[in-house]
Amino acid sequence: MILKLPRCLVNQLFRHAQTAPMAEICGLIGKNQANQFSCYAIPNIATQPTHRFEMSPQQQIAALRTMREQHQGLFAIYHSHPHSEALPSWLDTQLAYYPEAFYLIISLYSEGVLQLRGFQLQQAIFKEVDLVIELLQPLAAN
Repeated sequence: MILKLPRCLVNQLFRHAQTAPMAEICGLIGKNQANQFSCYAIPNIATQPTHRFEMSPQQQIAALRTMREQHQGLFAIYHSHPHSEALPSWLDTQLAYYPEAFYLIISLYSEGVLQLRGFQLQQAIFKEVDLVIELLQPLAAN
């Protein structure tokens, strides 16, 4: 499977990850029928944010409400791995509750290079998808 993402969305995810280089960041991505994406950064409230993420329930609910109001569906869930590769951990797999969404993982682990990989949950197993970054595709205003 090929997953197409606009360059501006990818840049936004990388910037978010770089704001907390020692902790995992997380959020949701909505998409409308016109293929416009919106990024919703959500605070990580995990007790050990350097090794896992847990979205603030209130902020997650608020983001999902905003998506509904703006006629968007949940497109993807993203988070970062500051100390490891952009591969789903055992815990990521256990806590994946949205099989209809893509899962995007950003790694800050490689020196000088940011890595982004995409996955889709299929029968409780993450399968990697090919990412294609498109140059011209606007983000929706949120």
